[in-house]
Amino acid sequence: MSTPPPQQPAAGPGHSWPPPSPPPGWGPPGTGHPPALNGFALASLLVGLLCFPPLGIVFAVVALVQIARKRERGRALAVVGLVVSVLMTGVFAAGAARYAGAFLGRLDGPRATERVEGRLTAMDDLRPGDCFNVPGGDLLDEARFTYRVGCDQVHDAEVTSTTLLGPGGFPAPGKLKETATDTCWKAQDAYAMDTWALPAYAEMFYFSPSEESWQSGDRRLLCLIGTSTQEHRGSLRKDAGMLTPDQVALLGALNAADQALGRAPGRDVGEALSEHRTWAREVDEALAAEERTLQGASSREGAGASVRAQLGEVAAARKEWQRASRAVRPADFQRAWDAALAALTVDTEKALRGAYGLSTTVPEWLSSGPGGPGAGAGRGPSAESVRWSRG
Repeated sequence: MSTPPPQQPAAGPGHSWPPPSPPPGWGPPGTGHPPALNGFALASLLVGLLCFPPLGIVFAVVALVQIARKRERGRALAVVGLVVSVLMTGVFAAGAARYAGAFLGRLDGPRATERVEGRLTAMDDLRPGDCFNVPGGDLLDEARFTYRVGCDQVHDAEVTSTTLLGPGGFPAPGKLKETATDTCWKAQDAYAMDTWALPAYAEMFYFSPSEESWQSGDRRLLCLIGTSTQEHRGSLRKDAGMLTPDQVALLGALNAADQALGRAPGRDVGEALSEHRTWAREVDEALAAEERTLQGASSREGAGASVRAQLGEVAAARKEWQRASRAVRPADFQRAWDAALAALTVDTEKALRGAYGLSTTVPEWLSSGPGGPGAGAGRGPSAESVRWSRG
């Protein structure tokens, strides 16, 4: 007897045979939804790119571990986040090392702990009339902190002026030095008009922008009188508001002549005769202005004789400077130059200043100039000028 075949369920609505295979899906068997995106994977990219890269590295590692264990999505995102976080950490580390090195460099050395009298003040906050100290009294040190102090206390320097240099590109080194030197000598002569009254240790300094700080918009030129080589108290200011009109007029003329004499060309007369001839004309013009001032004061009570004596010497000096301006050979220029310097004597100017109630102490730059004692050789820079990067 044969065995009957097994009965199959009757087909009908809602039934099928055999049962359908489960739909394909992501994740463990028995689930019908794709696995969740790992949150640390997304966080690693966002944190590494926008916030704190080292934390992004941590998030990326955690994401990769969790994705492997839980079979979540986001492995590619975690890898990208890890790479971005590592790169950004390197960039931040390099920048931090650079600025930390610059800051520590400023604080390096024994002067970092040195006590300096005064209140720490930014260089850009200093104004004409302010006195200040620097660590170690070294005004040539570019890594500089300034401490403002009352001028009645011992101080290293006194500000004579602060000006803005013109717009445009960074000047050539020679042009910047020429502009700064001329500007600051004029500022000093306006601030301390009786130049003979300045102590021998008083020196002209200036702080000008570096090329780097110029690119960031720094155009400030700071002019000052340095007194750091001696223990100095008191302001050196003696401007037009502190003198009589007659004193101001005389000192203005004398200082302008000194400034012209101090602008001699840097090259030898044999190499730059044309430049020296131009300079001779400038000196003659300055002496002409002094001559006019003296002529207006020839009848001044108590000063008539000294004024007339100075007038005679100025007239003689002008003739020689005019001769120098027409010289066709270097030797001719040199002879006229020597004669012009010899025409103006220190003794005559000393008497004139005394008659006006001004200082009669002959400064070293005049008594020992290129022309020798009493030659009236003019004034040159009294200190090595410096550029200071405030950027």
